Amino acid sequence: MKSQVTSILIPIIVPILLIIIWIFAAFKIGNQVILPPIDNVLNLLVNPTEQIISMGSLASNITVSLVRVLMGYLLAAFIGIPLGVIMGYYALVFRLMNTFLNVFRPIPPLAWVPLVMAWFGIASMATALGIETGNLYIYLNNLKFSMIFIIFIGGFYPILTSSIHGVASVNQTLIDSARVLGANEFQVFHKVLLPAAMPSIINGLRIGLGISWMCLVSAEMLPGSISGVGYLITHAYTLASTDIVIAGMISIGIVGMAMDKIFHYIENRRYAWQRLAR
Repeated sequence: MKSQVTSILIPIIVPILLIIIWIFAAFKIGNQVILPPIDNVLNLLVNPTEQIISMGSLASNITVSLVRVLMGYLLAAFIGIPLGVIMGYYALVFRLMNTFLNVFRPIPPLAWVPLVMAWFGIASMATALGIETGNLYIYLNNLKFSMIFIIFIGGFYPILTSSIHGVASVNQTLIDSARVLGANEFQVFHKVLLPAAMPSIINGLRIGLGISWMCLVSAEMLPGSISGVGYLITHAYTLASTDIVIAGMISIGIVGMAMDKIFHYIENRRYAWQRLAR
């Protein structure tokens, strides 16, 4: 019982101390632009469906941001996992692609912005599908290719690197044993290689999702953005609405933590054997 109470209390000690410091500092400063009272921010967080500064609700902007992030992230996973598996398994492909990909790896996603704007401008899914009016246009026009690309770049390399590492780390004895027992290449991939490499791939997906989510604010600062929690934060800053800025930042943190917890749960449920095998 004592250990359970301790495990609950320890994680909340620092947040409670931060809240106390925030309340005291806001009172001493007495300037809502520099540091708003905590109850102003809490009011925004507990009423996420209320309209704010004529930009929709906090919940609706988070939803738009989530769709953007998931599109860029899923594209990164769709390309990064197969490419990583192939590069990890075939040495020739690794030598062929590794130098080329490593040239672009150190480039921060934000550095791509000028080039991305030259490539895509303000084109969106609505532009690609030829939709110019109606409610569907409103939703699809929020999915700018430039934003999706920035988010894609953020998630691609962690997924690719972890996939390569996971496949390259598979015990060669397992692969040779499968072949001796008559397994063909497809069966080796499906029954041996992917299951053994999956913990590393899942870890890459987890890291990639976190970085994609962090790239969100940069993506939503691009021209043509009129919604999303990142745009909401930047627009609120121009209006000196610091409480909205902080509420948006906290929302980004909470959603990002929730997504990370999902992957953490999958790792614990499906791949606990990896820790036991160390």
